[in-house]
Amino acid sequence: MVAMAAKTFPVLFIAPGDVSEAVLASGLLKKLHDEAPNPRFTIVANRKVAPLFADMPKVEQLVVTERRRSGRRWFGLFGPYRARRWALVVDLQAGVIAGRLRPKGKPLRRANGDEPAHKLIEAARLMRLEDEPPAPYIFVGEEAEKRAAALTAGDGPILAVAPSAEWVGKAWPAERFAEVVRRLLSASDPLPGGRLMLLGDRADVHEVDPVRAAAPRDLVIDLVGRADLVTGFAALKRARLFIGNDNGYAQLAAAAGAPTLVLFGPSDDRIWRPWGEQVRVVRGARTLEEIRKIDHALSAKVRHMIDLSSDSVMSAAEALLEETAPNQLSGEMAGAPAIDA
Repeated sequence: MVAMAAKTFPVLFIAPGDVSEAVLASGLLKKLHDEAPNPRFTIVANRKVAPLFADMPKVEQLVVTERRRSGRRWFGLFGPYRARRWALVVDLQAGVIAGRLRPKGKPLRRANGDEPAHKLIEAARLMRLEDEPPAPYIFVGEEAEKRAAALTAGDGPILAVAPSAEWVGKAWPAERFAEVVRRLLSASDPLPGGRLMLLGDRADVHEVDPVRAAAPRDLVIDLVGRADLVTGFAALKRARLFIGNDNGYAQLAAAAGAPTLVLFGPSDDRIWRPWGEQVRVVRGARTLEEIRKIDHALSAKVRHMIDLSSDSVMSAAEALLEETAPNQLSGEMAGAPAIDA
């Protein structure tokens, strides 16, 4: 007698359009991967976000969307997927696709009236998991692990830095990043003999020049424009400390378990703070509300981070290194964000 193939559980997962948000929602995929009955995933994501899912098992198709001249990103996607009976549709976009599909149950998508919450909680609400929200999880394949191991091979602790930002208002000056790097890697400070790992996109190659020059060339692991997101994530598992602006690499660092110091200014850390026990946030003198008074739409070409001093970042970095020293970590539990002192 021929055994029948196990029935599959087809899941359509429409990823957020932002890397930070996609990392924060990634725990939903891990939850479904582990607990759904024989799941098979179709993931829809834009070109920036799609690499996050490159190594995920049980993915039948990774659909990379492109914005057309008309601005319609989803045009042409409905036909192939409307006929399929999805066991579950998780829509982390605006419901454009989910509203035209035929899932077996109600598609899980955001309600416009939802009260603002941390982005991870907001994603967890879709699956009614807000009481036990799944932490971010990035699947890493063997090849990505090997690439990360080769890129980070060597002696000395790794200081990972991601100094780029999607908007000048969220960018702490590169010269100040460079100053903190020099101080942290000096012989008398917390990471003597340490190495600098730089992360960023291809467009950031020249923007990070001042930071790149802050350490001897043979001690720089330069991944800017050279490593995909999964390889970068695997490399961040080896970091002793991460410092960066509010960007996708900060989310990846926290998800990788690296002690993570994030510099916030014109964005709300109550909503965008990376998830994890070893995450700390530092701000300048002005609150978000004070910044909004001069830039209500948070879109002006103004350096809102200029009031955050190098000394403040250095002090926060030293405190986080001390708190996460190996003898301080016994008994700690990972999961929810810690509260800053």
